[in-house]
Amino acid sequence: MTSGIFSARRFESGYLLDTASNAIYDNTKIDALYHLAALNSAFARDTFKVLNPTLNLSCGVVDLLPMPPPSLESLSPVKGIAELLIHIARADWDNFESSWDFCDQPLLRPEITSSTVEASWRNWETQSTAAIRRMQELETENNRLFIAAYGLEGELQPEVPEAQITLARADRRTDMAAFFSYAVGCMMGRYSLDKPGLILANAGAHVEDYRAKVPNSTFAPDEDGILPVLDDEWFSDDIVGRFREFLRITFDEESFVANLRFIEESLGKPEAKTGKIKPTEIRSYFVSEFYKNHISTERAYGYKKRPIYWMVSSPNGSFQALIYLHRYTRDTLNRMLDGYVRPFLDKLEQRQQACTVISNDAAAKPAARTAAAKELLKLGTMLKEIREWERDTLLPLAQKRIELDLDDGVKVNYLKFKGILVPIAGLEKKEED
Repeated sequence: MTSGIFSARRFESGYLLDTASNAIYDNTKIDALYHLAALNSAFARDTFKVLNPTLNLSCGVVDLLPMPPPSLESLSPVKGIAELLIHIARADWDNFESSWDFCDQPLLRPEITSSTVEASWRNWETQSTAAIRRMQELETENNRLFIAAYGLEGELQPEVPEAQITLARADRRTDMAAFFSYAVGCMMGRYSLDKPGLILANAGAHVEDYRAKVPNSTFAPDEDGILPVLDDEWFSDDIVGRFREFLRITFDEESFVANLRFIEESLGKPEAKTGKIKPTEIRSYFVSEFYKNHISTERAYGYKKRPIYWMVSSPNGSFQALIYLHRYTRDTLNRMLDGYVRPFLDKLEQRQQACTVISNDAAAKPAARTAAAKELLKLGTMLKEIREWERDTLLPLAQKRIELDLDDGVKVNYLKFKGILVPIAGLEKKEED
């Protein structure tokens, strides 16, 4: 069912069908490749428009398509073309975390990575563009062969517009956001720079499980699976500090400053008045944008409102920290209380005292006193918010030592922590039967 052009794809064993996504079963792989090539040809698409000019294309309509015999010599190349197209499409899909077979970050692959993030991205852009061009050529050739087999030269055009090629395009902002997502995955132990694929992805996974799988890790995961996401580097495992460490390990130290600049410019957005790109600081991205992207539908880094990293947050975000669903245990919230929330309150109080001294110091410069007074107002608001949240919401939930059953799915488990996790719009909506 689609308002766009008809298309078909090959699926492996283990997939279930729905009423809006039927399938053809072939006895051999050769027959499957042939039928796949025929169904995705320009002839099939135009014929289906005549046979069934509606959104829904039923099995009966597909069965009406006149098919030339697979033994036709002029069509012998289409099986190889179909195989190549499947390979290109699958490789493209596997470049991103939404794929079950995702293995690594494209920018860090040996054939793509360079001394700088920018040079690596340029290589990625070249490879992505080449894949699009190759797929366009192959689809055009597939169309040409079927048009000739039906004797419809001059009636149908074999050329495929680039807009119909659904492979991912290189995009600086999207690709940098995907790079951030992978970096967080490495911080949590979900991924590793030293081993492809998933590392920690089972309920209650521990850092010791990671070490058993990756004994000599180039980039060590966080010890407790809790990453503070705050307005400054208040903790040694601050997420921005850890990202900077990740960047230094994955690219040359000499290019560190240039890499930061390229990343921030890539994440930036155009100003309304001038149209110039205003760079987005890495801390600002993590505090304000990372989680929105994590629950988005963007296949490069989004998890479609079913996040695997959960953002624990006070009501106005004065305290924020990421936890990893697969590393959650009944004691995670208590560890957060004792290791982060309460120490953070202590740090804020100490800073409050220091600002009070400056604001009351007659010998201090007026600008310093004004800045201190302004910060005191902010600190007072933060302390009030976090104390009330810690007392009324976080502590009661921590005392319950809630257990999760991952078989229940993200939605059911996420809703067990109302008041301490960033709300996700529509998550409480009842699923359709």
